[in-house]
Amino acid sequence: MSAIATQLAQELAVKPQQVSAAIALLDDGATVPFIARYRKEATQGLDDQHLRQLAQRLTYLRDLNERRQVILTNIEQQGKLTPKLKEALLAADNKTRLEDLYLPFKPKRRTKGQIAIEAGLAPLADLLFTELKTSPEQAAAKYVSSEKNVVDIAAALDGAQSILMERMTEDAELIQKLRRLMEQKGWLHCQVVKKKQQEAQKYKDYFEHSELFKNVPSHRALAMLRGRNEQFLQLALRPAADADEAASLAEDTIRQHYHLNLTQQAAAPFIEKVIRQGWKTKVGPQLETELLGKLRDSAEIDAIEVFAKNLRDLLMAAPAGAKATLGLDPGYRTGCKIAVVDATGKLLHTATIFPHEPQNNWDKSVRTLVNLCRQHKVEFIAVGNGTASRESDKLVAEVIKSLEGKNVQKLIVSEAGASVYSASELAASEFPDIDVSIRGAISIARRLQDPLAELVKIEPKAIGVGQYQHDVSQSKLTASLDDVIEDCVNAVGVDANSASAALLSRVAGLSKTMAQNMVAYRNEHGRFNNRSEFKKVARLGPKAFEQAAGFLRIRDGENPLDASGVHPETYQVVDKIIKSLSCDISSLVGNTAILNDVQSQSLADDTFGEITVNDVIEELKKPGRDPRPEFKTVQFKEGIETINDLK
Repeated sequence: MSAIATQLAQELAVKPQQVSAAIALLDDGATVPFIARYRKEATQGLDDQHLRQLAQRLTYLRDLNERRQVILTNIEQQGKLTPKLKEALLAADNKTRLEDLYLPFKPKRRTKGQIAIEAGLAPLADLLFTELKTSPEQAAAKYVSSEKNVVDIAAALDGAQSILMERMTEDAELIQKLRRLMEQKGWLHCQVVKKKQQEAQKYKDYFEHSELFKNVPSHRALAMLRGRNEQFLQLALRPAADADEAASLAEDTIRQHYHLNLTQQAAAPFIEKVIRQGWKTKVGPQLETELLGKLRDSAEIDAIEVFAKNLRDLLMAAPAGAKATLGLDPGYRTGCKIAVVDATGKLLHTATIFPHEPQNNWDKSVRTLVNLCRQHKVEFIAVGNGTASRESDKLVAEVIKSLEGKNVQKLIVSEAGASVYSASELAASEFPDIDVSIRGAISIARRLQDPLAELVKIEPKAIGVGQYQHDVSQSKLTASLDDVIEDCVNAVGVDANSASAALLSRVAGLSKTMAQNMVAYRNEHGRFNNRSEFKKVARLGPKAFEQAAGFLRIRDGENPLDASGVHPETYQVVDKIIKSLSCDISSLVGNTAILNDVQSQSLADDTFGEITVNDVIEELKKPGRDPRPEFKTVQFKEGIETINDLK
């Protein structure tokens, strides 16, 4: 463990003590948001980004160590574990290197090389490889044996060739050199499968495509790999752009590795054939498969990072806030679906209007919307950005004009994932009596009020802000997006009395069952008045309370601190501050002038150090502050209808 901590500290450019503390907390079941926010003292300020990287690498290095122990045990049981090999295995810092070293000792199916060894041809292979002046035919003649199924000289030489070729594929140092050659100088060649040009038109950019392997960007890699999976494209990876040059480079590397100076020796043609065939049929294809796999993994990581970044931006978009909102899901033939929600997101009214083709009930639709806005004191109109969005935006502009001075603003809202939510089990439980088509309008209205609270109800992949999301590892993508959602939800904090079960389940430490139990408790006993009441929720034990309490907020509760990010475990720090300033809690919270005079050093002790005290003071200055940006409206510019209107 100390070795892992040291390695992680070097990779993350932090101290080993910080890493050791973080590992201990993670192993104890603490979540990343909790450690980043409330255990800065222990980790000396590691942020959530460091902690996410640390957690991922920790899993990898632990898996690596487990695999290393299995390999060491297997080789030792075979009686082949030399001190030099053991040292190399212990020094291997990645799984590829580890498997390279293990390859000669790995149990495998019977190969041509093994059959040749069983037939007693290993000494012949050794002789021909080391004594180049020896005539292969003369040497092979001694190994012809009908009993061992070596029927003639040609069979003996074939067996020796198979042994030598397999040795090449199991030579870890040689493989490493050739891998480096492929990674640094290799070219990826892509071409269309014969007679499939018509079917493969969407891949026409790759029908005759070549580029330096190390320069292939993730989106092109995923496109070519998808084309290959669909059997429209063929991929080849070679150490050079030209096929002949590629073979020559690879074969030269093999000769240099074995210090072979092949000129006029008797065995030279035989060894040249071994090298040529070994590269062409064994080592080359083996490395091509491995490196294309690594290219896919690397491209997947890039694609997942793009998706995660875009999702974070979307989730952390500025909320319009608690204002009555009308959501409009635009459409032509099926009409525009309308949903009005109050400031808390509660559904007040639904309707369907038909302002566009084929019915063209424009004036009637305007009147309907005007009446709804007046009746429910609507402040925002959220228009979905799908089909008929621009036309519906015009409609809403006319509605606002008709409201004569009422402070109503219109905004275009992304519909991404709204239809998925509408048909989901969650939407059905929220609105069992509302038609599926109307639920999308409710989602559009609510996601303007609070994008984070609404978007967590939708499967992240359905929001569609990534590239090639169906081509990447679904488990890795899900894990990454879940991490993003967890970080965003906990950075903002959650109102314990209004949050849905979907939002509560994303709070650090809470499972889906606990979240549902919190909603059930609310429904049965009324609102939570203080954080201590969370402990009464079924299955929400001390550990879950510790993790979640600081991220759950209670507005207008019994204790003003419950509406802040101050964790209940540090309320005693606030008591110390109150005592030192001789004031009460209500005059302290939000009072920056008073809090600036607090001397954190004098309040720190063995339980809560200076870092924690400073964090509490900063939170008290702006209790429950929202890290999301200020809400600003953007609107379509009038008069831009076609591409010709752009300049």
